[in-house]
Amino acid sequence: MSFDAETNRAYIGFATLPEQVHRKSVKRGFDFTLMVVGESGLGKSTLVNALFLSDLYRDRRVPDVAERVRRTTSIERKVMDIEERGVKLRLTIVDTPGFGDALNCEESWLACCAYVDEQFRQYFTDESGLNRRNIQDNRVHCCLYFIPPYGHGLRQLDLEFMRRLHRKVNLVPVIAKADTLTAAEVRRLKERVLSDLEEAQIQIYQFPECDSDEDEEFKQQDRELKACVPFAVVGASTVLDVGGRAVRGRSYPWGVVEVENPTHCDFARLRTMLVSTHMQDLKDVTQDVHYENFRAQCLSQMSLAAAAAAAGGRERERSKLKRDSALEPAAPPGDTDRLLQQKEEEIRRMQNMLTQMQEQLKAQGRLPSPKGDGSRDSIVNV
Repeated sequence: MSFDAETNRAYIGFATLPEQVHRKSVKRGFDFTLMVVGESGLGKSTLVNALFLSDLYRDRRVPDVAERVRRTTSIERKVMDIEERGVKLRLTIVDTPGFGDALNCEESWLACCAYVDEQFRQYFTDESGLNRRNIQDNRVHCCLYFIPPYGHGLRQLDLEFMRRLHRKVNLVPVIAKADTLTAAEVRRLKERVLSDLEEAQIQIYQFPECDSDEDEEFKQQDRELKACVPFAVVGASTVLDVGGRAVRGRSYPWGVVEVENPTHCDFARLRTMLVSTHMQDLKDVTQDVHYENFRAQCLSQMSLAAAAAAAGGRERERSKLKRDSALEPAAPPGDTDRLLQQKEEEIRRMQNMLTQMQEQLKAQGRLPSPKGDGSRDSIVNV
């Protein structure tokens, strides 16, 4: 047998599976939902427009002072379809106008938390239905939380919001309007924010570790991204002429702040993390950790409700048998005990089935363990 014949015979063909998956994924397109949270005036809209080279908020009206005093946090969704090199992305931006603008901000987090839970609940309902082929994924994959540059760390409002949502969504803190701070002030504020997060035991999005077979350039980029958290950003949509170069930035009497210059701010690194390197990982963590926590909680509540219904049915059956026994004095005394024993055996079998289902879910890692280990892959105790 010749060498060419042996080579052709050894080739089966499954090496084309990555190309098949890639072709199918590109044809179907991708979904990504980004939530931006922060006070008005911190540059959320400008940053989103700069990130995705769009103008989503051209029709927005800025409320006056009287409206801000009495307004509450609301949810505003904007959807746009982006195509780049044949790859389609359905991008959903969830904005939260009114967050932190009222005099009493104790419950500013309620609308955001309710929205995240509602998307989980809708996905769980669709996943449990009969037609699961065209499920639309509107779950929040990442939340950019804007920290004001003034102050000396996180405020109580910031801590309360992150404490309520850090188990439900991938939190990425960003320091807004970093051009109002010097390099030393930015460095001190970053250290203080990380210290406050650690003291409050708030878990933000954790970058995955690089594989050993990655090239050195990718590992260096990953180290730089991890060192930038929280990202100090500057947003701008104005194109300026600087030394014959067209750059996006902000012009001041003392010079120009270039948005995409890594020495001026972390905007370019934030965009790289969100779009180029970690978008799929953000979606995977949402599916494997945050949504699984919600799903395990729903299954636990359903099993408890089934057990309670079974117990209630047993009590109702006891009462009914006692009433029937009272109405039929001629019945032998042993018949009532026999019927009760049969009903108890049936309920015991149902409870055993529920216990076996829970044990199977625990063995598969879909129910929370008694104590979470705090890692990104563990399912938190619900």
